[in-house]
This record gives sequence, C-alpha cells and structure tokens, in this order.
Amino acid sequence: MPAFGKTFSEYVQFQKPILVLILTVGLARLLLSLAGVPNSTVKWLSVTVVTLLGGLYCAIRVHTSGFGSYRHLLPLLVIQNTLAHTISAGAIAIAIVTGKNNIFSAPEYSGGGDGKTWLHVGAHLVLGIVVFSLVLWLVACLILFITRKLTPPRRAGAPA
Repeated sequence: MPAFGKTFSEYVQFQKPILVLILTVGLARLLLSLAGVPNSTVKWLSVTVVTLLGGLYCAIRVHTSGFGSYRHLLPLLVIQNTLAHTISAGAIAIAIVTGKNNIFSAPEYSGGGDGKTWLHVGAHLVLGIVVFSLVLWLVACLILFITRKLTPPRRAGAPA
C-alpha cells in the first residue's frame, strides 16, 4: 500500500545504504558485546548516531534528488527507526532469555536499572519507534527547509 504516493520498496531503495549501515552497526555492536568485548569499546559503534546521520542524509537528499518533500521524510525515518529499535529490542530479548547482559541491556545504557526487562523491549518497540521518529522528523523538516532555501531541486528522473 503506497504512503504519500510511494511504495514501501521505493522508500527502502532510496535509503538502502543507510539501512545496511544501521543493520551492520547494530549487529556488530551486539556480536562484539556477546563475544565479551568491553562495553567501553563497543559503545563507539552507535546505532543512534548512524540513525541520526541517516535522518540528516534523508533530509537533504529527499529534496536534492527530487524524491519528495516533508511528507516523504516521515516514512523514511519510521523505516530507519523501526530497524534500529527492532535490533535493540531483539538484543534486549536475547539478554532476558540468556540471563546475560549485553551492551543493549547493561545498566549504564538502560537508565541505570536492570535492562533485561520486557518493559524495556516494549519501550523500544513503541516509544523508540514512534517518539524518536516524530522528533527526528521535526528536526529533519527544519533541515529540509534550509536545504530547500539553499539548493534548487533536481527533477525526478534527471541524471545525478
């Protein structure tokens, strides 16, 4: 079902490198943590930073590539955040099932408390996806507004 005149696959294709990077960083972060690499080292692989950079990239490219406008940013960011927070929720679920913390469930990354809870999983799946997507969308809209003022649009289908 199309969202704002574009299909899910069009949104995924537009940001495929970002999604691959989010997946790579998220899985590397989890696997390194599970392998026993100290959290002080693994913390440098940040899914949040990659997602924020992805939002910045989309805010600029959605206009300069002719892909769309403000309304097209929201599905792009929801897809990014869904991937990022699903990885986090999955990693927390692994910690719950195994009884062993990983970087996603460690107290220093879970608000200081026990991160191995289903409430923490649910928070990522509901609040993380919905709230973070909306907040990032507002910031991305501001960046898109500035981009539109500074850069002429490229017509859809025009060579890069």
